[in-house]
Amino acid sequence: MKITNEIVEGKARELGFDLIGFSKATLMVSETKGLKNWLSNGYQSNMSYMERNFDKREDVRKILPNAKSIISLGLNYFVEGEYSNNIDKGKVSRFALGKDYHFIMWDKLDELISELKIIDSSFEAKSYVDTGPVMDKAWAVRAGLGWQGKHSNIINSKIGSWFFIATVITNYNLIASKIVTDHCGKCNACIDACPTDAIVEPYIVDANRCISNLTIENKGEIPTEFKNKFNGWIFGCDICQEVCPWNQKFSTTTKIKEFKQGENREIELKSVSELTNSKFKKKYVSSPIYRAKAKGLKRNAKFLLD
Repeated sequence: MKITNEIVEGKARELGFDLIGFSKATLMVSETKGLKNWLSNGYQSNMSYMERNFDKREDVRKILPNAKSIISLGLNYFVEGEYSNNIDKGKVSRFALGKDYHFIMWDKLDELISELKIIDSSFEAKSYVDTGPVMDKAWAVRAGLGWQGKHSNIINSKIGSWFFIATVITNYNLIASKIVTDHCGKCNACIDACPTDAIVEPYIVDANRCISNLTIENKGEIPTEFKNKFNGWIFGCDICQEVCPWNQKFSTTTKIKEFKQGENREIELKSVSELTNSKFKKKYVSSPIYRAKAKGLKRNAKFLLD
């Protein structure tokens, strides 16, 4: 039996994916040129992995030699609820309120690929969830999941930008989706709202100044120039997405229960200093917060308290 776009979309929706799109596995020429410019400006901060495997980012056939199509998938993670803005508590980005999305999406991707192989044993695929050398946002744009907003996140006109992206490279020749045009227009809400001026120009984010990077990927000390500019964020930051008109109007609550069951929305700052490595691991091993390690979370809490 031949696998079609409709079959892939049907299986993906059964697994809970909210957005499904397709694109041809052609070279990423303009996109990698933009990445090179971004790297040359040092905007990657300490994310040196962005500089590696450039050939694979440009040509997915270096990953899957017989690649013909890309399947891009979006999984809504938005959880409703307000933050207290209590100065004694640190705010956690919505993407990290529940179980680590990698575990959830990897399981769904494995199941999707397995089911498609049952339909046609010649189906081959390699999947990624922001941990491999693929330009997931660029592929999502090509697949029509949305457009890249000025905050650099992908915006979908029906659900906003609160979604994770998965990329599936396949040997199957699927029909490409229609690309969505940019609908940010003259809006600069995200640029104006960023307290650290991390969006240095529309569509360009300097990770050295981004609260999310400074509280998660950053392994060093947080520069003093950002003192009193974190707005209480201890892990990640949602400011640029919160102010986006598309999110304010179209955000919908996720259907994934693992994203809604977390208790990490706010963390008592003083309690963080008491966390031993073993206590931290026990509490956060299944959470995205685990990425910061106990040392990083303590650093973030201290930065907010001092």
